[in-house]
Amino acid sequence: MVRTHASASSSTRTVTRRAITASFIGTTIEWYDFFLYGTASALVFNKLFFPAFSDAAGTIAAFGAFAAGFLARPVGGAVFGHFGDRVGRKSMLVYSLVGMGMATVAIGLLPTYAQIGVWAPVLLVVCRLVQGFAVGGEWGGAVLMSVEHADERRRGFAGSWVQAGSPAGLVLATVVFAAFSALPEQQFMSWGWRVPFLFSALLLIVGLVIRLRVLESPEFEQVKDSGKRTKAPLVEALRRHPLNTLLAIGACLAPFVNFYLFATFILTYATTGLGLERSAVLPIVAVAALIEIATIPAAAALSDRIGRRKVFLAGTVLLAAYSYPFFLLNEAAASTVVLAITSVVGLSLIHPLMYGPLAALFAEMFDAEVRYSGASIGYQIGAILGGGFAPMILVSLASWAGAAVAIPPYIIVLCALTFVAVYVATRPRQRGEATR
Repeated sequence: MVRTHASASSSTRTVTRRAITASFIGTTIEWYDFFLYGTASALVFNKLFFPAFSDAAGTIAAFGAFAAGFLARPVGGAVFGHFGDRVGRKSMLVYSLVGMGMATVAIGLLPTYAQIGVWAPVLLVVCRLVQGFAVGGEWGGAVLMSVEHADERRRGFAGSWVQAGSPAGLVLATVVFAAFSALPEQQFMSWGWRVPFLFSALLLIVGLVIRLRVLESPEFEQVKDSGKRTKAPLVEALRRHPLNTLLAIGACLAPFVNFYLFATFILTYATTGLGLERSAVLPIVAVAALIEIATIPAAAALSDRIGRRKVFLAGTVLLAAYSYPFFLLNEAAASTVVLAITSVVGLSLIHPLMYGPLAALFAEMFDAEVRYSGASIGYQIGAILGGGFAPMILVSLASWAGAAVAIPPYIIVLCALTFVAVYVATRPRQRGEATR
C-alpha cells in the first residue's frame, strides 16, 4: 500500500515537472520570437523599414509597429482562451507556438523599404500582428498547464517558470542578436539581422516535440468530466468576475513598464541618450535577464510562503522609488558599469517581485471553467497599457523633456495604479483562502 502511494506520488511529480518544463521551454521560445522584434526595433528596423524619418521619428515609428503586436494580444487571448476553456489547454499551446514561429521566420525573409517601398513596413506590421495574436494565447495556457498541475501550496513557484520564460527568451534573443551585430555594419544590416529570425524555425521544431508530450491539465479534465464547460467562456468570465478582470489589467501596468524599460527602451536610451556602444549594451541586457531567470522563481516561492500581496506590493513601491535614481545616476556617469549595475537592480531584483507571483495570482482570481479566458484577457489588455506602448511613450517623453525629467513621473503613476489593483485583488473576500 505504501509502495503504491509512493509510486502514485512519484508519477504525479513527474507529470507536474514535465508540464512545468514544457511550459518554460515553450514560453522561452515564444518570447525569443517576440523580444527579437523589440531588439531589432531599437537597432535595425528604424533604418531598414522606416528610413524616410529622422533617427528619433524612425525609432518611434519602429516602436509603434512593436506596439501593434500588443494590440493583437487581447484578440489572441480571447480566441485561444475560448477554445482553451472549451477544448483544452494543451492543443491551444501547440497552435500558438506554430503561429509565432511562422510569423518570426517570415520577418527574417521580408524585403526592406529600399526594395519594395511602403509595402515593407506594412508587411512588417502584419507579421507583428500575427506574433501578437499568437503570444496572446500563449501566456494563459502555459500558466494554467503549470499551475493546474501543481500542489496548491507551490502554485506560485510552479507558475513562475512561465514568467521566467520571458527573461529566458530575452536572453536568447539578445545573445543571438548580439552575436550577429558583431559583424561589420554593412554585413549586419544587409543579411546578419535576418539570421536570428530564421533561427526560430529550429526552435519551433524543438518546442513542438516537447509540448506534444505533455498531458492535459487535470483541472480542465475535471471541468470537462463534470459538464461545467460554458458555451461562451469569455462572456461568462466577464459576467462572474468583472472587478477581478479590471484588477488583473491594473496589476500588469507596473511590471510591464518595468520590463520594457530595461529590456527594450534601454537599448535606445543607452546608445542615443548616453552615447554608449551597441555592442556594450546588449550584453548588459542579457546578463540582467539571465539573473532574473533565477530571481523570478525565488520571488514566487517567497509569495507561496508569505503571500502574494506582500511580495507584489513591495515591488511596486521599489520601482516607484527607483525611477528617479536610475536616470539620474546614469546621466551623471554615462558609463557601461553604472548602466550594468542599475539595470540589474531594476530588471533582476525589482521586477521579479511583481512578475514572479503574477501567474498564480491571476489563476486564483478566476473559476477553472473560465480561467483561460479571464486570465488571458486581463493579462493581455494590461500588457497593452503597461508594456505595448511603453517603448514608444518612453522615447517620446525622453525626446520631449529629457529622460530623467519626463519618464519617472509616468512610471510612478503606473506603480500607484498597480498598487491599488493588487491591494484590492488580494483582499481575503476577493480571493478567498488563497490570500494570507
